[in-house]
Amino acid sequence: MERNDLRPAVFLDRDGLLIDDRGFIGDISDVFFYDFTFESLKKLQNHFELFIVTNQSGIGKGVTTAEQVKTVNDYVLRVLYDYGIIIRELFVCPHDFGENCGCRKPSPYFAYIARDKYGIDLSESYMIGDHKSDAEFARNFGGRGIYVLTGHGESHRDEITEYPVKPSLKEAVELILSEIKPDRLL
Repeated sequence: MERNDLRPAVFLDRDGLLIDDRGFIGDISDVFFYDFTFESLKKLQNHFELFIVTNQSGIGKGVTTAEQVKTVNDYVLRVLYDYGIIIRELFVCPHDFGENCGCRKPSPYFAYIARDKYGIDLSESYMIGDHKSDAEFARNFGGRGIYVLTGHGESHRDEITEYPVKPSLKEAVELILSEIKPDRLL
């Protein structure tokens, strides 16, 4: 695939960015979307492919099951779809911190899968999330990370020195849209 055929993407964390972070979510009754999620993602998808990349260490810890996480993820995707938002793929790392897997953010593993499977230009892509590992994920794949203060963001704010910090997904999207190169519009 030639570089001109590649498309930019925005990789999105799940908990604390799109939905309220309520710990290890194992039931759809605990899923609460932020009021700005749908409008923000609609604006983004006009210019970027959208992916969700989520670390779900609750599976590795035995707090949630893979089936529970899949049910929650399927629900999140269905609600987003009902609002006209297409997530190309949702990637899950099920491992606990100490398992030393190759797929846990900040590893760029899932970004490389998206690049190869969907023709994503990682150099023109972003990651938005409420953990330092989200921003580092972007750096590791050669893109740009944006840190938000929703979810766990406020409690880890002092750790962030090299990435843009925004109050929420809404302001992160505004920043991304302000940086779009005219020749990169979808």
